[in-house]
Amino acid sequence: MTRPTPPAARPFDLETTATTVSTWLNEADRVLITAGAGLSAAAGYDYADTARFQELFPALHRLGLRSRYLVGVPLPPALLWGYWAVHIDDIRFDSTPNPLYQRLRTLIGSKDHWVMTSNVDALFVRNGFAPDRVFTPQGDYGRYQCTTPCTATTWDTQPLIECLLAAYDPHTGAVTDPAALPRCPNCGGDVKINIRIGPEFVDAPYLPAGRRLQDWLNAADIETRLLILELGAGFNTPGVIRHPGERLIRAFPHARLIRVNPTRPEVPAGLSDRALPLPADAGQLLNALIPSPCGPVPSHAPDRYGLRLATEPTPKRPGAPRHQAE
Repeated sequence: MTRPTPPAARPFDLETTATTVSTWLNEADRVLITAGAGLSAAAGYDYADTARFQELFPALHRLGLRSRYLVGVPLPPALLWGYWAVHIDDIRFDSTPNPLYQRLRTLIGSKDHWVMTSNVDALFVRNGFAPDRVFTPQGDYGRYQCTTPCTATTWDTQPLIECLLAAYDPHTGAVTDPAALPRCPNCGGDVKINIRIGPEFVDAPYLPAGRRLQDWLNAADIETRLLILELGAGFNTPGVIRHPGERLIRAFPHARLIRVNPTRPEVPAGLSDRALPLPADAGQLLNALIPSPCGPVPSHAPDRYGLRLATEPTPKRPGAPRHQAE
């Protein structure tokens, strides 16, 4: 018996699909943007980018590491905090606007909307989305916590990162001053970045936004035309983004789901014509929806650390990499 062709393998016309996206957006009463790592990757912050990793972390590259996915890698504290300092400075504390996120904000316009994202880089808030309408259940690189934890309090990461970078040696990849290595302000113990990795994760900073999002959903009646625009959410943490979105579509009979994912756009068969699989990344979709006289959304991050094309010589830059204007 001939098997049906999976949705992602069927002929796909981006312009036609973009027209459907635009129509669904215009018809929606409310929009819930849900986003995973694929959105930030499309915006130029790809954790699997080995060339970028080698540029920013040459010492770790010499040790055989090739990407920013370092959870569980047993690094000594001086190397671990050297990595966190450069990584978070690059990803979280840059003031340069990101064109993809800004065009997404333009696309949503004045629609009543919320954001729920597994990303911890604050790119939504940094590019025009209201902070009180963004729920980040997986945490935020902008906070750190006691590892134990001894308290539900978390602290601002930016002063910590600045202190670490002041003592950072880019050649060795290590923080050279032991006094710069962070300790818990409350108990003096070890600290960690406030992101969801294990049961010790402190979720207190994010619960109020989660409750406000739930209130917003509860206020919608059965006739509400809710549109879920899911961008770059895969199967690393499907229970955070993909599965809740599917449950919401089933709960609201007039709701619709647009799933934008270049490799895993499939949608449950039971959602029928209320779910649209779009096998592309967010940049491709936005380029089709909002043509720009300045050209397409770039597929790479701004060159803030002296990164050059392979055909160009890379000038030596002493000292720790710092943002010049993730």
